[in-house]
Amino acid sequence: MIYIKHIGLEVEEEKKDVFPFSLPVFRGGIDLDLKSDVTFFVGENGSGKSTFLEAIAVEYGFNPEGGTKNFAFSTRGSHSDLYKSLRVGKDFKNARDGFFLRAESYFNLATEIEELDKEPGGAKIIDSYGGASLHEQSHGESFMALMKNRFYGHGVYILDEPEAALSPQRQLAMMARMKQLVDMDSQFIIATHSPILLGYPGARILSFDGEGIVPIAYKDTEHYRITKDFLEYPEAYLRRLM
Repeated sequence: MIYIKHIGLEVEEEKKDVFPFSLPVFRGGIDLDLKSDVTFFVGENGSGKSTFLEAIAVEYGFNPEGGTKNFAFSTRGSHSDLYKSLRVGKDFKNARDGFFLRAESYFNLATEIEELDKEPGGAKIIDSYGGASLHEQSHGESFMALMKNRFYGHGVYILDEPEAALSPQRQLAMMARMKQLVDMDSQFIIATHSPILLGYPGARILSFDGEGIVPIAYKDTEHYRITKDFLEYPEAYLRRLM
């Protein structure tokens, strides 16, 4: 199910030299159709993929620091104004669930859950995340608990570099859980550097390495090519590097 169907951006002339509008990928504007249940953003650090992902999440109604649409905490207002210029085209059918994950602010999210659960009355929020404190698990364990327990399906899940928390084995487990959720009418939009996650069957991969956002085949991504070459010829790579 594709709930977010189109993303448009028009950049006013006076903004083209102002970050993040000054990035090559944004300067000419964006007219992007999302055509798959799973969409990956790839690109070098600084290319704009995480900035774009954040803007989509905020424009869609998520808290800039992550969580569901019900979270409203703020520890540091670091998000850009890009979301104010986005046009997000939605399907007529609304998602029932959703989550925005930012690896860099996941600690803050876990802390907010603990603070809210200290308030008297009502069900504990942590029960929806598996019942165990997210701070008392490893980063990878807490993220998998999030996917298994809090992602209910029929939702929009926007994830920024989720592999930062996950071993290769856990990345494979994440892909299996993604498939379950996609089969439950969910949509994923993910910014990643992981050649494992990028191998998700049927995913659409969009590259930010250039002027504009363009589709790219899995085996044409730098992530796949460099990883494959290194694993096949590690000695040659290390000789060149060192």
